[in-house]
Amino acid sequence: MTGELRRERRSAEGRDSVQTRVLGRPPVGRRRSPASFKNNERANLANVTVKAGLEGGKNEIQRSWTQQDALCGSRRHQMEELEEGLLMQPWARLQLAENSLLAKAYITRQGYALLVSDLQQVWHEQADACVVSQRAKELNKRLTAPPAALLCHLDELLRPLLKDTACPGKVSFVCDHVGEALILRARSELSGLPFYWNFHCILASPSLVSQHLIRPLMGMSLALQCQVRELATMLRTKDLEIQDYQESGAVLSRDRLKTEPFEENSFLEQFMVEKLPEACSLGDGRPFVMNLQSLYMAVTRQEIQVRQKHPGSGDPQPSSSTSPQGTENQLLNEPEELVSSAPSLPVPEKEPTGPSGPVQRPQLSKVKRKKLRGLFS
Repeated sequence: MTGELRRERRSAEGRDSVQTRVLGRPPVGRRRSPASFKNNERANLANVTVKAGLEGGKNEIQRSWTQQDALCGSRRHQMEELEEGLLMQPWARLQLAENSLLAKAYITRQGYALLVSDLQQVWHEQADACVVSQRAKELNKRLTAPPAALLCHLDELLRPLLKDTACPGKVSFVCDHVGEALILRARSELSGLPFYWNFHCILASPSLVSQHLIRPLMGMSLALQCQVRELATMLRTKDLEIQDYQESGAVLSRDRLKTEPFEENSFLEQFMVEKLPEACSLGDGRPFVMNLQSLYMAVTRQEIQVRQKHPGSGDPQPSSSTSPQGTENQLLNEPEELVSSAPSLPVPEKEPTGPSGPVQRPQLSKVKRKKLRGLFS
């Protein structure tokens, strides 16, 4: 009998324990002790505190992510501004003691971008204000200056060098090759203290080389071809004008001024044989820097305008409307239209010269005769 009572009591205790774990309340017929009430209140308070902490931590993480996104967006905008500013800069000769390089640089208060080439390879560096400040601390232990002042000083160092003028004060530049990298070391003074700086340039990516050299040079070639066609059209127009003078009875007063009618094909063949070797003598890049930078900047400016109107058009990837081939075709077709339409002279207007009736004399011929007075008798 006693054993059966014990088994029933154990079974009831087991059911009460299961009910307490599953339902979260004490078994029916039993009362909670004051200690259990306090423990439950403490547990509930702890749960509320943990939930509040989790919500606060979640909000803090979201705010941190938002700030990081804004910081990354601002930094990305600054880098894009540096890239665009560098693209619009002309190339200049960077004449050092042992090296002759081509370089272009763009420096703002937020950072700088530098592109250097020896006509064999191209190196590039782009650094923001944080990188400038950190590198300045590593190279100049005793010097403390804000990033804006450091960038302004770097601009003062590079500007005379790229303009091929004398560097101010005690300034020296040395170029070193370290593996595939190029390091341009500068030494000067800032606020009376020695100032050291190293431009760490790595090999430029193919897309960067295309953006700063291949595409602009192709655009310049097409522009020069268009210019040649325009000049050929003008020469043919002048030949027609001279022919009109000759048919009107005009003769040259000086035989040495006599010219043959312009033949474009024979001119191009003669140029290829006689002038091309001298014209293609690149040397150290001096002719390119001295004579073609205005055209280079005009082409790169046009490239940026097209990219702003049609985002993605500056990418080297081909597409139906923004591929380099489409741009070349557009530039090639334009001069053909000019050549085909330019030789047709406008119909001269008839104007009365007296009461006897109108004299049909082209306006162009009258003006030209006044300008060429002394050449024709």
